Amino acid sequence: MSRFKRPNKTDSLAGFREVQTEPAVPYGLLKAARKSGQLNLSGRGLTEVPQNVYRLNIDPPEEAQQSVSFGESDRWWEQSDLTKLLLSSNQLTELSDDIKLLPGLTTLDLHDNQLSSLPSAVGELQELQQLRLSHNQLKTLPVEVCTLKSLRSLTLQQNLLESLPEELGNLENLTELDLSNNNLKCLPSSLGDLTCLQKLSLCHNKLSCLPDSLARLRNVKLLDCSNNQLTDVPSSLSEMPVLEQLYLRHNKLRLFPKLASPVLKELYVGNNQIEQLETEQLACLTAISLLELRDNKIKSLPEQITLMNTLTRLDLTNNDVSTLPASLSLLPNLKVLLLEGNPLRGIRRDLLTKGTNELLKYLRGRIKEEPESVDEGNTAMTLPSQAKVNVHNIKTLKSLTYSEKQVSEIPDEVFDAAADQVVTTVNFSRNQLTSVPSRLVELQSSVSDINLGFNRLSCCSPEICKLLQLVHIDFGNNQLSDLPPELKNLTKLRSITLNYNRFKSFPEVLYQIMSLETVLLGNNQVGGVDPSRLQKLVHLSTLDLSNNDLLSIPPELGLCTSLRCLSLEGNPFRTPRAAIVAKGTDALLEYLRSRIPT
Repeated sequence: MSRFKRPNKTDSLAGFREVQTEPAVPYGLLKAARKSGQLNLSGRGLTEVPQNVYRLNIDPPEEAQQSVSFGESDRWWEQSDLTKLLLSSNQLTELSDDIKLLPGLTTLDLHDNQLSSLPSAVGELQELQQLRLSHNQLKTLPVEVCTLKSLRSLTLQQNLLESLPEELGNLENLTELDLSNNNLKCLPSSLGDLTCLQKLSLCHNKLSCLPDSLARLRNVKLLDCSNNQLTDVPSSLSEMPVLEQLYLRHNKLRLFPKLASPVLKELYVGNNQIEQLETEQLACLTAISLLELRDNKIKSLPEQITLMNTLTRLDLTNNDVSTLPASLSLLPNLKVLLLEGNPLRGIRRDLLTKGTNELLKYLRGRIKEEPESVDEGNTAMTLPSQAKVNVHNIKTLKSLTYSEKQVSEIPDEVFDAAADQVVTTVNFSRNQLTSVPSRLVELQSSVSDINLGFNRLSCCSPEICKLLQLVHIDFGNNQLSDLPPELKNLTKLRSITLNYNRFKSFPEVLYQIMSLETVLLGNNQVGGVDPSRLQKLVHLSTLDLSNNDLLSIPPELGLCTSLRCLSLEGNPFRTPRAAIVAKGTDALLEYLRSRIPT
């Protein structure tokens, strides 16, 4: 066997050691980027950007140095300029000045790195429309960023910013600005010059005041100032003409903000130190739908709370409320009233646990109904056959209610009682209805809210689609598996409740109702959704798909940026993981966007 022995000085692994290490960016990826104009280097563990990436559009490729004939698809001299460069989730600590060698970039994604500064050369990227810098260690924003006149989206959340340059107001085309989770103590007054801005997030900073210049933000619909140190809110915010959602949670407010805002729909002021609600302040909120006041020190509600007749949800959890005004039950659209954690007197605890409907019914019972005037003579209101109908509700609340009767049909006298009356709300819930009452059509000129929940409906009659004023429909807890295509005619419909039915797919017609803001489809058997069609529902802010049969979540769902509440728990998908779903809607949408293949 001795003839097989090798000399001791020979290295048996030498052949392996001579193999060159694979480049940080595979050549094939660079070649593809020359054709597509897009390069995705996310999650590659890069500590620096390779030089051949910066010089992608300058240096000829390796094969150009050799005697190679090029096919029509491989003409490198006809390459596309790089427009999209994704470098997220790496370990970059700095960005070279050579970034200026890519002047055609429209998207630059650097989120989730270790950048502590940016080069001034970034100011030469004048075509840039999206700049993603979240989850880094930036302490300052170079003034050169403020020269990027084409910039539409700037995300800077989760950095170490303590101040912003006054030149920020030069970003005249900016529509989205996220400054959350930084160390900002004040804001530049030029912020009010960002007149194209639609969404502004300032939460989780150290702001003690807001500049009056915010009033000039004429296109901002959502303003989030939660988790700061605000002691006051400037009344000038009332001048923001399209502001619909205002978040002021977790601040140091002692007074309810004075906001005479004509379009504000949602106001969140939970976790402050508010002690009192004034009638004048509430009366100014003429379009308010959701009011969150939880975890404050409120002791009572004014009797004139009935002035907020658009209110659908009122959260008073964990306050010091001891009594409730009976007038609370006269709010015509109130659907959810949360009162846990209050020292209420005179209301049994078991009544609170029965839900909003029972509580409002109890409060209505404390209101003394005025007797019918004898001058009205022999009207339909006085017929004995109509004694079972709550005439008071029809006349004062414009509400036709016939619920919890366990009937299979709504008696004709119920509709007769509403004849010649303006009825806006119909509640036929908790009965045994198997079809939509045909006489509902008689109310088509006025009814805007219908509750047919907790019945036995197996199909929805197209007749309901003639109620063109409908804004809210509740079909929850029925046996529906489809909706009529005529539903698309309801151009004012904002919310539809379909929880606890038998839908196996997202109802096709809902993709065609552009006015939808809320779709509740939990506890069905839905197996999938079309994110590209959901994106067209530009007003959709709440989508509940919990407890369905979704085996996978399409990453493109993350592009539905109008969503403020997306519920996916209780589905059998494996990704995203439950921990990501639990972080909330914003984190979930960001995760889904990061998974979109380029």
